[in-house]
Amino acid sequence: MTATPADLLREATTRLQSITALAESGGLDGAVSLLTRALEDGGVIHAFGTGHSEAFAMEIAGRAGGLIPTNRIALRDLVLHGDREADILTAALEREPWLVDELMSLTPVGEHDVFVIASNSGVNGSIVGVALWAKEHGHPVIAVTSLDHTAKVEPKHPSGKRLSEVADVVIDNLAPYGDSTLEVTEGIGAGAISSITAAFIAQLLTLGVARQIAQTGQKPPMYISANIPGGDEHNHVLEELYAGRIRRGG
Repeated sequence: MTATPADLLREATTRLQSITALAESGGLDGAVSLLTRALEDGGVIHAFGTGHSEAFAMEIAGRAGGLIPTNRIALRDLVLHGDREADILTAALEREPWLVDELMSLTPVGEHDVFVIASNSGVNGSIVGVALWAKEHGHPVIAVTSLDHTAKVEPKHPSGKRLSEVADVVIDNLAPYGDSTLEVTEGIGAGAISSITAAFIAQLLTLGVARQIAQTGQKPPMYISANIPGGDEHNHVLEELYAGRIRRGG
């Protein structure tokens, strides 16, 4: 029984190497092509995740080195952009399917937009509900989820579906059931890995889209850090091209 920093590094490195091999063998090409096509058609990439998977959406939308035509959907949009009170934002909210129509009515979705949805379990009501909403409205869905975990838990959405069963493209984040990779003592785990692998996947998708656009001779619409000279000016010019379609902050 071990749970040292070196053990956690090994668990992370092994998974990141596997994901890298997948990408280099073309295993992410389907997702990259969907994202690139959406941008070429004038669409926007919507990223959604709840709980710790919201970190994935933050990696996709609105960060230095990321694509500008991206929008992060969050459950707190119900408060920030809707008329719900802040006390609705409990840990249990992510399990509720009823909020989807309300949440999506507050989201600026265009005809050619694509959705990237992250959820380690892939079974909560809001996650599956947003994926189903996107599909019903003609938008492709890319899922980032743990295939090990999702296969071992029951769906919480009334449809009985998992995120992996709704999406057009499914990317396994390689997290184990329960997410923890190390045992600290009997029955007690630590070393959760899904946030690490999901962030890497997000950056591989971003890199893939940027490269694919660059190969056509076009300049990828990328953020540069706002904390370097000219960063704000560069970013604001490109953000204006998507005014009313992408949100920043909140």
